[in-house]
Amino acid sequence: MLSLRKFLLIAPLLFLSCQNEIDEQDSNNQGTITKVSPLASYWQRVAMVPTVQDNVIDGSSYCTIKFPYTVTVNNTQIAINSAADYQKVIDNINASNTDDDIVKIDFPVTMVYYNYIEKFIPNQADFDTLIDYWNLYPDLLSKINGLNIQYPITINIYNSSNQIASSESIAGDQAFFNFIKNLKDSDYISLKYPISVLDYYSLPKSLNNNQDFENAIKYAIDNCPENNIGALDFAATLTSGSWTIPYFFDDSDKTYSYSGYSFVFKNDKTVTATKAGVSETGQWECAVVYGVKELKLNFNSALLSKLNNNSWKLFEFNNSQVRLRNVVGYNTDYLYFEKQ
Repeated sequence: MLSLRKFLLIAPLLFLSCQNEIDEQDSNNQGTITKVSPLASYWQRVAMVPTVQDNVIDGSSYCTIKFPYTVTVNNTQIAINSAADYQKVIDNINASNTDDDIVKIDFPVTMVYYNYIEKFIPNQADFDTLIDYWNLYPDLLSKINGLNIQYPITINIYNSSNQIASSESIAGDQAFFNFIKNLKDSDYISLKYPISVLDYYSLPKSLNNNQDFENAIKYAIDNCPENNIGALDFAATLTSGSWTIPYFFDDSDKTYSYSGYSFVFKNDKTVTATKAGVSETGQWECAVVYGVKELKLNFNSALLSKLNNNSWKLFEFNNSQVRLRNVVGYNTDYLYFEKQ
């Protein structure tokens, strides 16, 4: 397979050789990624189906009810034809403190999952079964709300197995989601910048590179209320249970080196890494620097000391996943922990 660094060097020439299909651009400046790159998963989550806005109706952040449909609240029938109609349900619930405020869905309806899969639901029993199913996955990292891409966007593609360069115009969220989903292991992609997005307040912002895009996603995660449904304490989460490393990128993917390790963070600021019955104890520290949480690790062995970094900044976390990054210039390293 063509190495990423080699592709970054030759990609502009490949794209220029296909001028009928691809606009000229310098892929070194834009940033080229693959399906396993963290940014690819973040793009896909930005493009997922909005599923939080109707939680007052369906009670699930992983699916939504397809328009149009009707509900009954406090003996009032309300037609739900668009997202704007959710407010009618909220207004009815808030109108009185003496009614039951139970939202009753008029079945049948079609549910749309966060990944665009649709399921016909004929009755309340099937609906309850579906919601119970999604409640088994409370820590699924789903839709990133508060960031709306202004389409169309153009993606340049290079397939290293057949050495063919091409481009594709993406017209909407579902097309972008499926594009990322269907990427091959041999595909290297580069977005054509600038790209315009709208933030949670519908204010426009121009993104000029991948780092801009990732920073905009981080801002949305931190500031859009729809991404912060439950408040968690980071230190308390980290010291609960044991963790593995599902992804570690430091100039290159080094995840394999940490396969089999289990990490236990303790309240006394020690962290124990264990593999095959052999343990090493290091230290950890969490601090807030310029409003951003940072995790510092300190191990002594040659392998584990590669995790030592004074700038592991918290990107996002929940009860079972912690995602950290370190940005140096145009390079970004990543360290993920996942609860066992």
